[in-house]
Amino acid sequence: MTAPTQRPPKVTEREARQVAEAARQQDWHKPSFAKELFLGRFRLDLIHPHPLPADEDVRRGEAFLAKLRTFCETQVDGARIEREARIPDETIAGLKELGALGMKIDPKYGGLGLTQLYYNRALALVGSVSPALGALLSAHQSIGVPQPLKIFGTQEQKDAFLPRLARSDISAFLLTEPDVGSDPARLATTAVPDGEDYVLDGVKLWTTNGVVADLLVVMARVPASDGHRGGITAFVVEGDSPGITVENRNAFMGLRGLENGVTRFHRVRVPAANRIGPEGSGLKIALTTLNTGRLSLPAACAGAGKWCLKIAREWAAEREQWGKPVARHEAVGTKIAFIAATAFALEAVVDLASQMADEDRNDIRIEAALAKLYGSEMSWLIADELVQIRGGRGYETADSLAARGERAVPAEQLLRDLRINRIFEGSTEIMHLLIAREAVDAHLAVAGDIIDPDKALADKAKAGARAGGFYARWLPRLVAGQGQLPGAYGEFGDLATHLRYVERTSRKLARSTFYAMSRWQGKMELKQAFLGRIVDIGAELFAMSAVCVRAELLRTTGPHGREAHQLADAFCRQARLRVAELFGRLWANTDDLDRRVVDGVLAGSYTWLEEGILDPSDDGPWIADTTPGESTKENVHRKIR
Repeated sequence: MTAPTQRPPKVTEREARQVAEAARQQDWHKPSFAKELFLGRFRLDLIHPHPLPADEDVRRGEAFLAKLRTFCETQVDGARIEREARIPDETIAGLKELGALGMKIDPKYGGLGLTQLYYNRALALVGSVSPALGALLSAHQSIGVPQPLKIFGTQEQKDAFLPRLARSDISAFLLTEPDVGSDPARLATTAVPDGEDYVLDGVKLWTTNGVVADLLVVMARVPASDGHRGGITAFVVEGDSPGITVENRNAFMGLRGLENGVTRFHRVRVPAANRIGPEGSGLKIALTTLNTGRLSLPAACAGAGKWCLKIAREWAAEREQWGKPVARHEAVGTKIAFIAATAFALEAVVDLASQMADEDRNDIRIEAALAKLYGSEMSWLIADELVQIRGGRGYETADSLAARGERAVPAEQLLRDLRINRIFEGSTEIMHLLIAREAVDAHLAVAGDIIDPDKALADKAKAGARAGGFYARWLPRLVAGQGQLPGAYGEFGDLATHLRYVERTSRKLARSTFYAMSRWQGKMELKQAFLGRIVDIGAELFAMSAVCVRAELLRTTGPHGREAHQLADAFCRQARLRVAELFGRLWANTDDLDRRVVDGVLAGSYTWLEEGILDPSDDGPWIADTTPGESTKENVHRKIR
């Protein structure tokens, strides 16, 4: 048989949305705190009292963290990984021996069976020493082969692959292509049925762990034919299969030790038994995997926030200017207060979402997405403030600092390493759209047919009747609530005022969303800047809720309750200022003018502004050629020894 020669299929905007919508999990069988929050219903009972892990989970988790901490202190050289841009084989071998590859894999397959909470704490610990090492472990277990097999794999697949993945084999997740990012409808890699096999052809970009992976989970398009429904499908593929070539090990501004590459498939035969789920279910598998898989990223962000606080505290107390420590100067002190309060919030958000995932009482798809969005954005701001507090030393590399006799503080490295989190596993812009879609799901369920141009008048009439009943019940509830009662949430003490604010603001957010839908109707999906602000307000409200619940937990169970309440109070007051600004920008903004400027930029109206500079870029193509075929490059795949 011959390899296909098609490029990414041409699809319309509507077709692309239909593909994404078909892959989205559409049913809500469990309650969701965040979903209710966007609907103006503050369901504090879903997160308070704060869920806690079982005693046995704590014992196993703490025992592993102790071993992992010792290993990181004695066997991991983060500076070497940064300097050599590679994780030493012996370091990975040590993690395998420790069982770190199987943290989330069931013990019956040789894994450790840690909860999501302790898995995330382990990633935060490892990532504080080497973010590249944390990314390797996260890509292997959060989005690599173990997670989709756990949820969708057959028993035979679990028996065959999970023991390997728990102890020896590294996995990678292959979805992105050179000309296909967040628009999977254009996926070009094909898997053509041939007897008892599928034959894969195509190129995958940014395959984290791909350079060293033993097992791959690959998303490819199966052509529809007799006996095959076709569609984007997931496969487990052996990394050393004939026809697989890792053509390049990519290099980035941060995460220099990341084993990320370009992988080409040329007539790669994959047994049908290695297909995960039915044909056409690949995107649904990928999105479901990410529901909890996304939590590993904010875990790393929370760890980074803790480290930034430590360095800011130590440095700002030591460094003196104008007769007193720089921390005592208000311009620096406000930055330190922001770092401390936000670091507390990042841990509160990820711990709450993780424990909710472990309990499995709630649908956390929105909570996990909010944790990823909020963690990646706020940790970047924290790191940027740390660099500013450190001044020139913040911009200087750790090796340079050490060479001239000062403490090797890798603040600039952290800033570079964290930057990718705003892009990894769904960019901030894509997360805004994903969360916004879920946030308005209840509205679309009852009124979506009204604004759908393809629906018949009869369907629109039925939708109108449904919508009338829904809004007759829902809208009056947005008028008043517990947030207007002075004594509400009194058990939270001085934090009660913030919870009342969250309740009131949740209803205001829901009213704003409803007004926007009434105003723009079918054009609502084009108002991406507006939707982004709606989501950012929801993220702040979710973080405030998590912070208050965590502070109250610490007050009742630990020795730091007073300090936790103080941090929670500071964070909530800072968050309320951000929320006020976001609400103001919902209706007073430059969105329309911005669109006109963009039209001018694309039309070349402002090219005169580009005069007076030279472009150091070469004249290569913006997107590399991905025509299927046999590789002409050296295979840079390497086996961990």
